[in-house]
Amino acid sequence: MSRRILVIEDDALLNRMIVRQLEGMGHRVAGMGSLKEARSYLKKYEPDLIISDMRLPDGDCISELPSLGESHPVIVLTAYGTVKNAVEAIQAGAADYLSKPVSPDELALTVKRVLDTAALRADHQFCKARLKAQSDSQSFMIGQSKALEQVKELIDAVADSDMTVLVLGESGSGKELVARGIHEQSHRSKRNFVAVDCCTLQESLFESELFGHEKGAFTGADRKKNGLIEGAAGGTLFLDEIGEIPAAIQAKLLRVLETGQFRRVGGTQDLSSDVRIVAATNRNLKKMSEDGEFRADLYYRLEAFTIYAPPLRERREDIPYLVEHFIHNHDFSMRVKKTVTKEAMRKLIAYDWPGNVRELKNVVERAIILSREKKVIRSEHLTFGACKQEEAGLQLDLPTGSTPTLEELEASYLKMLLEKHAGHRATVAQIMGISERHVYRLIGKYELG
Repeated sequence: MSRRILVIEDDALLNRMIVRQLEGMGHRVAGMGSLKEARSYLKKYEPDLIISDMRLPDGDCISELPSLGESHPVIVLTAYGTVKNAVEAIQAGAADYLSKPVSPDELALTVKRVLDTAALRADHQFCKARLKAQSDSQSFMIGQSKALEQVKELIDAVADSDMTVLVLGESGSGKELVARGIHEQSHRSKRNFVAVDCCTLQESLFESELFGHEKGAFTGADRKKNGLIEGAAGGTLFLDEIGEIPAAIQAKLLRVLETGQFRRVGGTQDLSSDVRIVAATNRNLKKMSEDGEFRADLYYRLEAFTIYAPPLRERREDIPYLVEHFIHNHDFSMRVKKTVTKEAMRKLIAYDWPGNVRELKNVVERAIILSREKKVIRSEHLTFGACKQEEAGLQLDLPTGSTPTLEELEASYLKMLLEKHAGHRATVAQIMGISERHVYRLIGKYELG
């Protein structure tokens, strides 16, 4: 397979020899004579391998290895050939080293070994992520309800196209799992699925995270960084809670959807993206667009194909199948095979599940632990989020002996609502009259996560 390789060597003769040999092996090779030239190259291209002299006219490769080797394997060339220099290079992050004069056979073997190792590591990470994704997406698809069958039919219909998809549904209803299902059934399934929770990204860093940035674009940007769009190249980018994206970013995202182009923060060059975008929200984007809170042109671009992820209360007949799945896949249940009594199952089916599938999974896993070595999960092992709070009466937990501050009142009220509604941020946000992003920030501020 042809790979992109960067050679950094100030000896022009040796540089040309290495470049020609690697080109003869079928690789795309660029030869640079200094770190300055190499940095310029790395702003435009992402090589699969870097081969660099240890000592260069404008710097020491060793000091550059932590940044160079972070994204690319590096083979260091050393004229000194001592064990000390080799150890120093490996400790600094080099994948391997070669002593000068460089033997053509040794160069070919070392390059092949390093590229093969890098490919194996990438495949290992991809397989781990894909297995987890398949397991997660299967948990949403378990069941036989009519509502679930409709979702499956829509996924089957849209998966193999590159159409942008908008997934609607409450928090915990499985919107990300619908997106993963689309990805797994598409021709992009062998590439990355990158999920972004738009609620958790700091507004000031949102653009940098999504589009990447150039070195020096802002304070602290000491190196170039690829954004999530580039990370999802050839695959799928999932934007969860897209209604929380800042207005300034909405316009740039629209450009990606319409032209497939974007710029890194601080960049002047248009970059192309081959990525499918699946977005999700628990908010009413149509109303938000009418109220001027969300770009109407972006909304209409997103809602070309919509899938509704039904809440668990609308597909109660799937609960027994989901419970069995969660029990079967829990580590403890692999040692002690567990079943659920009819009374306990009736309670699970009757409960309204404000946190949806996510809450059901938590309740079942907690019941597995509470039932200990017993083979049967009974009603007393089930603990639903809101029950204790409702029985005790909704009282704020405030400090005694003094008048509480406004922040203490806010923290206590937020804590009470989170406990009452099983951590369901969207419900809490609606009750408090604020955005879900604001709720997330308050949770962090008062350390309630």
